[in-house]
Amino acid sequence: MKRSKMMEFGVGLFMLAGILGLVFLGLRVSGLGSGISGDTFTLYADFANIGGLKPRSKVTLAGVQVGQVADVELDREWFEARVTLKLDADLEGQLPRDTTAAILTSGLLGEQYLGLSVGGDPDTLVDGDTIRDTQQALVLEELIQQFVSNMVRE
Repeated sequence: MKRSKMMEFGVGLFMLAGILGLVFLGLRVSGLGSGISGDTFTLYADFANIGGLKPRSKVTLAGVQVGQVADVELDREWFEARVTLKLDADLEGQLPRDTTAAILTSGLLGEQYLGLSVGGDPDTLVDGDTIRDTQQALVLEELIQQFVSNMVRE
């Protein structure tokens, strides 16, 4: 009888560990468990097309996550997407004013994120500034349409 109780306890522990593992993986994949912690500062960027960029998407610099997308909204004056970025506070005053923001995709069909590339301007971006040089998202459907239309012409 005692051996049976130990076996049931071991199976219960194994099941609990499996459930905790699934919850952990679910949080990592959904992006809810990731992000930046601590002090941040805000930058803005305007894009003609953001593709599938969403709030909580990561913001990288040289491949390292330095922030996340806080909000995406439509600028009703210029009809562009206005993206609000929350970046690590220690980058404030470090990024040159000619920094470029591009919407990138991890893998062929992966999630979209925002990548920053620094320039060489001696003036720097501070809280509330707007990144002027942006590159819109590459939309796979548009590329396929261009490829097919070029193939039909030939």
